[in-house]
Amino acid sequence: MINKFFLPFLIAVVLCTSCAVSKKNYDPNKKFTRSELQNDFTLLRNILEKKHPALYWYTPKDSMNYYFDSLYNNIADSMTELQFGWQVLAPLTQKIHCGHTSFNMSHAWNKYTRDRMIPSFPLFIKLIGDTMVVTGNLNRKDTVIKKGALITSINGIRSYEIIQKVFQYLPLDGYSDNVNYVRVSSNFPYYHRNVYGIYKNYRVGYIDSLGIEKTTLLPMFAPVKDSSQNKIKPPKRDKDFGRPTRKEIRESFRSLAIDTTANIATLTLNTFSNGGGRHLRSFVKHSFKKIRQQQIKNLIIDLRNNGGGDINMSVLLTKYLRNTTFKVADTAYSISKSFGPYTKYIKQGFFNNIGLLFVTKKEKDGNYHFGYWEKHLFHPKTNNHFNGKIYVLTNGPTFSASTLFCNAVKGQQNVILAGEETGGGWHGNSGLLIPDITLPITKLRVRLPFFKIVQFNHIPKNGRGVWPDLFIPPTVDGVRKGLDRKMEIVKALIKKNSASTNSSIN
Repeated sequence: MINKFFLPFLIAVVLCTSCAVSKKNYDPNKKFTRSELQNDFTLLRNILEKKHPALYWYTPKDSMNYYFDSLYNNIADSMTELQFGWQVLAPLTQKIHCGHTSFNMSHAWNKYTRDRMIPSFPLFIKLIGDTMVVTGNLNRKDTVIKKGALITSINGIRSYEIIQKVFQYLPLDGYSDNVNYVRVSSNFPYYHRNVYGIYKNYRVGYIDSLGIEKTTLLPMFAPVKDSSQNKIKPPKRDKDFGRPTRKEIRESFRSLAIDTTANIATLTLNTFSNGGGRHLRSFVKHSFKKIRQQQIKNLIIDLRNNGGGDINMSVLLTKYLRNTTFKVADTAYSISKSFGPYTKYIKQGFFNNIGLLFVTKKEKDGNYHFGYWEKHLFHPKTNNHFNGKIYVLTNGPTFSASTLFCNAVKGQQNVILAGEETGGGWHGNSGLLIPDITLPITKLRVRLPFFKIVQFNHIPKNGRGVWPDLFIPPTVDGVRKGLDRKMEIVKALIKKNSASTNSSIN
């Protein structure tokens, strides 16, 4: 018998050792045979068909079968992990139209690339509709293409064609593709490299300062490698100032700023996950207490980068703002009672199976319903409830649990949703429990949402996200000037409304 205190230590040693060995010996150029890749693909198809609750929500079964069959048959004689992931799994998961169903590279790949910079297309680009605006250039010596330039083509492919092509590899809820405009804008070189590959030179079309379209030849970005370890040496950090403080880390997840002069509180929540920002529940409670104590009448809640997380945190925020009782979902169910017989391929599958026994119940429709989220009524907070004017900033990355929040408060008299359409589905989405499937041969991972959720007081299923009451799209001029237009416009509206209120009182 192993001592209970020794066992965790032994496991940690084994894991650390195996991680070190796997990173050292990992070969990103390793080729898998067609048979191996088809085995992984077949396993993934079986799991999705038997466990995914919304596989046919937006794509009919016959169409999904066509995509499964065609991608299976298109698997090449041999492919690397990267090729299989981007050429097969990415297009497959996109066809499901479920934002929670996406593929990820293996843990070994992520460890291998963590300290490496891979050659790529050199320009960072912001997508605005069919327009591509340069936001950065990795080739710093380039004097032709500068921030704010408009890109019209790359290697002869027009900008709108590039955007539509890349989107065919990215997941989304229904047809709400605003999330992918922001996603691609965050790292255009990464997505262009994985979809189109790497070229020594790129023929780039652009609009010059006189409004004339021209072309120029840009070399790929090829970082200088450290010859001793074949990777980039990270810059040395100042002992005292190079590392972010705990406060800076916390504020990257959530923050509260109060302007007593303008009578505005700005609550920024970039996650509903306690894993991202520690003590998030306590932070939210103290924030609303502080807002009440300072008698703030205008509240801006910034959810533009909130991809979701713990639904309980979304519920907590709703309680401080909503004026009436509410539920999370009209329906929340899985199509299976467990992950069996695929448990060994599912992250924490054994423990999830045990939990599912206690939280789900088979109903007359044959599905396993999560009754708590369907039936439980939540009541508004009485202490520190905010009754002033509320402005919720939304964008494509406003997703999952943050979309549930937007649905819960939209339409309330004192609430204005401002910004762009959310990436999360307004009618509903798939989530609650989203473990990874790890394919046994390639070790690629695919996220598997286990529950289908139809929102409380849901709208008809149209595949769109929650639409703002005040639409504020990005503009080329705003990108060039580095403006936060959504925040500026909302603050100007608050100032205007406050001046009007004060004038009527006087």
